Amino acid sequence: MSHDNFGFTSSTDALDTKKWSSKNNQNGYDHKSNIYVMELEEKKKSVQEYEEDYDPYDHRNVTHPTTSWETLLHLLKGSLGTGILAMPKAFYHSGYGIGIVATIIIGLFCTYCMRILVSCEYELCKRKRVASLSYPATAEAALLEGPAPFRRFAKASTHTINAFLMVYQLGTCCVYTVFIATNLQLALKTYVSDIDVRLYMLAILIPLILVNWIRNLKFLAPCSTVANFITFVSFSIILYYIFREPLSFENREVIGNVENFPLYFGTVLFALEAIGVVMPLENEMKKPKTFMRTFGVLNIGMGVIVALYTGLGFFGYIRYGSGIKGSITFNLDEPLALAKSVQILLAIAIFFTHPIQCYVAIDIIWKDYLAPNLEKNSHKLLWEYALRTSLVLFTFLLAVAIPQLDLFISLFGALCLSGLGLAFPALIQICTFWHVHDRTGKAIMIAKNMSLVLFAVLGLIVGTYTSLRDIIKTFS
Repeated sequence: MSHDNFGFTSSTDALDTKKWSSKNNQNGYDHKSNIYVMELEEKKKSVQEYEEDYDPYDHRNVTHPTTSWETLLHLLKGSLGTGILAMPKAFYHSGYGIGIVATIIIGLFCTYCMRILVSCEYELCKRKRVASLSYPATAEAALLEGPAPFRRFAKASTHTINAFLMVYQLGTCCVYTVFIATNLQLALKTYVSDIDVRLYMLAILIPLILVNWIRNLKFLAPCSTVANFITFVSFSIILYYIFREPLSFENREVIGNVENFPLYFGTVLFALEAIGVVMPLENEMKKPKTFMRTFGVLNIGMGVIVALYTGLGFFGYIRYGSGIKGSITFNLDEPLALAKSVQILLAIAIFFTHPIQCYVAIDIIWKDYLAPNLEKNSHKLLWEYALRTSLVLFTFLLAVAIPQLDLFISLFGALCLSGLGLAFPALIQICTFWHVHDRTGKAIMIAKNMSLVLFAVLGLIVGTYTSLRDIIKTFS
């Protein structure tokens, strides 16, 4: 059996050598005749052309496709959440000098890894002649095409990535629940008696369940629009608090405490990384080719996100210094009415972001594990709503048990996004193009991507350890 360059069996495999020899002899030609070599090359060429003619984008059948503008809104809203409000605290851990440089570098790394992941998906879709692939399916297909030692892990990679994605997305929903409840508590404490933050979580539980019953990204676009508008208005007010008085660099560190760098790393990864929503967003687009253009959805979205995160982190830290809290909204004071309006507005914005984050976890559990076993079940839709309700309840219970915002942002960032956002995309690209590059190209690709993998592994181990250490210290 002959194989093409990508490891898939070519249709020329049907040409049996003995039959060719027999045909050659009958016609008076030697089996090595140039005529038959040319015929064989023509057949191979036609097979390659047939494979290259397949464009996955032309075969996607999306019930409710999103426009480029709607996708950009989803991307911005998926990233502009609680993470950006924790950036001043991250800059406190790193120092403002290190914070500026490192945030831009990590932002470039994240964008690069998103691009190579989407590129690998497209390449593998062409080879497999399928319209789209999920993140786990892309990893499995890539490992099957990579070096022989990697192939045995192909099936396990699907469940590994699914687990990382679910932990991260559900962890994000926990953080969002804490954020909404805490901001509401701060905004309303002067008007009502001092109520425990967990009771505010209970008050928003039913609304969260209902908004997570929206089943299509297309119908979540208005939520993104409302949330983005509220977020930018709130940021304008936060900027007023930052710049209303002259800034002072007194007692502001250029380089922070080295022991706290892992907390910075985890927070920035949590804030910048949108790896969980990138592929679902691209797969749901009406014109997916606009996603990866030089001035396309991904580059524009990530450019805006990195600039906003760097700016708010730097100026927020310079304004509040060592007094900065887990979210900059917790630092807002006089004028009181304006501060409370920001806290309420951002609580509303994050409320509408919750279903976008939860969408990924629901999509994984439903499509990969539950729906295939419920094909003949007459109550399939009811089961889906039960799943959506259960996941919201699960994140609510975790938030009630552990209402610590900044430390858990750092923990989920270091634990999940080091792998999902940096290491896994780098490994997927190596495997996808293993049989395509020549020796020099392969060596450059391995050196570049393995550096990313080592950086990610170091961040995962040190960041997770530091976050858990501080969490245990806080609760003890």
